[in-house]
Amino acid sequence: MIKFVWAEDANHGIGYQGHLPWHMPADMKHFKDETIGHPILMGRKTFDSFPHLLPKRKHLVLTRDKKLAEKYQDNDQVEIFSSIEIMNDYLKEHQDEEISAIGGVSIFKALLDKVDQLEKTEINHEFEVDTYMPEIDYAQFELRKKEAHEPDEKNKYSYTFLTYVKKNNKK
Repeated sequence: MIKFVWAEDANHGIGYQGHLPWHMPADMKHFKDETIGHPILMGRKTFDSFPHLLPKRKHLVLTRDKKLAEKYQDNDQVEIFSSIEIMNDYLKEHQDEEISAIGGVSIFKALLDKVDQLEKTEINHEFEVDTYMPEIDYAQFELRKKEAHEPDEKNKYSYTFLTYVKKNNKK
């Protein structure tokens, strides 16, 4: 099963200069809760944005960067795919696992026709962004859960956690 896990602002912005344009501890906890114990699939820029490997998650990275592949060749926590075809082969072989695609745009675009579940955080604010979430046909999905939150002392903006499941998905 492929699940998208991401946060976006009021204009579908998801990043600025290679990083999240907001600081939302509640969203970071939600991300951790959704991904811990499962492989996380990402592009190189998303991988590079991490300060370190995230614990209790296998990192699946799509990149043509041979140096990165060499650096992690002996690390069981990281698997590098040098092409979309190799990535798709892996996903086919592991279709019974829950794999969380976490960005960037190229990963989301490559998996738009394969995604089974959407785990989206909508942040009710417009940020300066240079990266946007690809358009998703929400008519193919059923909203299963919606959890709205007001700003608090740690989270400056109101936000909503949304869970969508593909309509033909029996889960």
